[in-house]
Amino acid sequence: MGGGFRVLHLVKPFLSFLPEVQSADRKIPFREKVIYTVISLFIFLVCSQLPLYGIHSTTGGDPFYWMRAILASSRGTVMELGITPIVTSGLVMQLLAGSKIIEVDNNVREDRALLNGAQKLLGILIAVGEAVAYVLSGMYGSVGQLGVGNAILIILQLCFAGIIVICLDELLQKGYGLGSGISLFIATNICESIIWKAFSPTTINSGRGAEFEGAVIALFHLLITRTDKVRALREAFYRQNLPNVTNLLATVLIFLIVIYFQGFRVVLPVRSKNARGQQGSYPIKLFYTSNMPIILQSALVSNLYFISQLLYKKYGGNFLVNLLGTWKESGYSGQSIPVGGLAYYVTAPSSLADVAANPFHALFYIVFMLSACALFSKTWIEVSGSSARDVAKQLKEQQMVMPGHRDSNLQKELNRYIPTAAAFGGMCIGALTVLADFMGAIGSGTGILLAVTIIYQYFETFEKEKASELGFFGF
Repeated sequence: MGGGFRVLHLVKPFLSFLPEVQSADRKIPFREKVIYTVISLFIFLVCSQLPLYGIHSTTGGDPFYWMRAILASSRGTVMELGITPIVTSGLVMQLLAGSKIIEVDNNVREDRALLNGAQKLLGILIAVGEAVAYVLSGMYGSVGQLGVGNAILIILQLCFAGIIVICLDELLQKGYGLGSGISLFIATNICESIIWKAFSPTTINSGRGAEFEGAVIALFHLLITRTDKVRALREAFYRQNLPNVTNLLATVLIFLIVIYFQGFRVVLPVRSKNARGQQGSYPIKLFYTSNMPIILQSALVSNLYFISQLLYKKYGGNFLVNLLGTWKESGYSGQSIPVGGLAYYVTAPSSLADVAANPFHALFYIVFMLSACALFSKTWIEVSGSSARDVAKQLKEQQMVMPGHRDSNLQKELNRYIPTAAAFGGMCIGALTVLADFMGAIGSGTGILLAVTIIYQYFETFEKEKASELGFFGF
């Protein structure tokens, strides 16, 4: 790279102040990686249950109610921000680097360190900005009720938790654990939500007497207490406003469909130029960009919800604000739900009856999901270094060639598969999300897609680690 001034150099003065996890200077044994991963998860779960000190109340609308599972955040706890700062900062830096607004040479160690530093600094700034916005918007009571001291204390708690999440993710990413912190926290949060809605022993009075929240417990309770067993079964399968057995079965079905699709791949044969007879393969999966399209789409929608609700609360009568979204409080959950504007149209219909009643809403949502996921998937391969050009370059550096093709044709051959796999895979992920939402699966279509793809990635990582370390069998 040229020796002149670059934007990344602005980060240099801050590097010494940023928290950092040192890279592993030895090969971490599999057993140790599992221990680090479990400890990281334990810290995250403790933070998810630790209430914020000094808050006045958490009643009223929750701007992130729809996105809690995906953002791995818990209302009224120190993990209120979840992974939002780290996902947003990572997305911004990837887009800036991919679009060449920031010049980064990934082969230069200093550039990689500066990029990581910039991402971390931006993550901390986003955490500070969001913490201040949460307090000032009155999510925990008005600043007058809280007092200046408590308001500052809440901001400090949220920022500190944000830094902990950044450090835990870095710990796992730098080889001490398995996978990434972001994936681990999202999957845990979603699975916790699904299990709770299936087996929750909490009773709720919804006008028909006390009912159990958990779908499975409600099924047994209704069958034991009701004399009319057919009616009891019907209620357990189709009850409104609370998780039912149909939702649970839809969730299981989507899990199985996604696992089935994970196996779809095109395997391209490659061999080494140097080691004669050494054959290999380069698999191109249908879900080439994995769960990135849905994470990016979720980040986009959650920010739209947050901005729209804040503006609607302050300037509800404004035409442009109403165009962005109009909101009302739901009688059942007490949460604000979008009832008009763009925010309403990018939200999944609540049931198949809602689809029939508002076909244009359903059609707009389907088109939005499919096109957004395909577009984000195509964009992601360019900015993350997994496009046909990047893969061809990596294979050439490893002295690998494709039998029956000249070196110059390698990129052309990869171009036949990778962009198609990215766009079509993104559309498939969008379609599965829509299907899960329309069927009323527990934890939302987006949540289930994320959970299954992440669990599958962990399974693959686990198998690779097990194969590479024979000592595993002594575990």
